[in-house]
Amino acid sequence: MIFPTVENALLVAVDLQTKLMPAMSESESIIRRAGIMVQGAVELGVDIVVSEQYPKGLGNTVPEISAWLPGSAPVIEKNCFSVFGSPEFNTFLSSKKREVLIFTGVEMHVCMLQSVLDALSAGYEVIVVADAVGSRKNSDRDLALEMARSAGAAVLSSESVLFMLMRDSGNPHFKAISKLIK
Repeated sequence: MIFPTVENALLVAVDLQTKLMPAMSESESIIRRAGIMVQGAVELGVDIVVSEQYPKGLGNTVPEISAWLPGSAPVIEKNCFSVFGSPEFNTFLSSKKREVLIFTGVEMHVCMLQSVLDALSAGYEVIVVADAVGSRKNSDRDLALEMARSAGAAVLSSESVLFMLMRDSGNPHFKAISKLIK
């Protein structure tokens, strides 16, 4: 596995939308942890891309996430389940030349899983942030996390991923990231 760094990683936030999140099991926790990942990525300078599945029907990204997004983070509308089915996503991804994709979002057993499997098939190293993903049913989430892991994705906590990106406590962002995860 290629170790994630600020230079080689991209955070992909999938479908954390206003009309979709209330249906998710443990939605408040998912939003909180996904928000920590977005804030941590912004603090560290990791690029972010956001997808929205059929926003006309499912709404836009929840304000708890969108409030933290930098202007450089594209929000890509899609109808396909996998983000890789979106030409806009693929264009953005190819422009960034990243090796590691870090995924957060919903639903783990549908859009997230298909995106993760497509990323692995395309040769990317993949990290799924387990405490920042969800589904309507926890059993669906758990089975999808198991599938992602068996397919080759690393399944880690938000804290673990953020500390991997920093590498050591001498990192100038250590205090800010430590505050985020508490």
